[in-house]
Amino acid sequence: MEKIIEIKGVSAAYGTKTVLRDVSLAVYKDDFLGIIGPNGGGKTTLLKVILGLLTPTSGSITFYKDGQLVPVLKIGYLPQINNIDKKFPISVWEVVASGLAEQKPLFRSYTKAQEKRIDEVLEQMGVQDFPTRPIGELSGGQLQRVLLGRAIVSRPQVLVLDEPNSYVDKRFESHFYDLLSEINKESAVVLVSHDIGTVVSMVKNIACVNETLHYHPGSDVTEDWLTHVYNCPIEIVGHGDLPHRVLKKHEH
Repeated sequence: MEKIIEIKGVSAAYGTKTVLRDVSLAVYKDDFLGIIGPNGGGKTTLLKVILGLLTPTSGSITFYKDGQLVPVLKIGYLPQINNIDKKFPISVWEVVASGLAEQKPLFRSYTKAQEKRIDEVLEQMGVQDFPTRPIGELSGGQLQRVLLGRAIVSRPQVLVLDEPNSYVDKRFESHFYDLLSEINKESAVVLVSHDIGTVVSMVKNIACVNETLHYHPGSDVTEDWLTHVYNCPIEIVGHGDLPHRVLKKHEH
């Protein structure tokens, strides 16, 4: 497997509080990596390290393209919805187009090829019928699709998603995960979610972050492994096509 991100012995902190400790992880070219873990365990902090938004206190992160060491990778990012200002006066088309801003010459219009790519993504996301609509008028699911479009319009090598379930549009949920499977044909996907059942049902590999990191190749996760990494007994409950894992009654 071709490695594109390698994290070695990374620790990270906010002030004097250590959030990640001696974390090592590899992401591969066609990977679909699910990152799970308890609230406050360091999942979002790990994403910040990958995105270059937080400098580790120790350890290293390196990127590769076609087997060669590179200084950066093209990474698309879908943030948590509570980080989005829906009052900002910007249209659906402009949001998706902003994903190509780094490729557009300053003070010049988008090229015909870029405009075509933007329109392709609008259609792929199913929002082509309202390109001029302000984002403040969108439903949670519509906003999720628009932001996903912004994240993939540049054809990134890696797509990073932080708690996409927070957008809560159940009518679109299954189609959203179908879209991710389609995107995974061109980009590696790193998905952070507290919904273990959803993650287990669709990813190729799993990492559990709880200050340290436990990596599980493959998605056939056992109850014993989850119990060990969460430090709480967890059992699986079937519900439709998606399994859900819930905490058993236990003593802390």
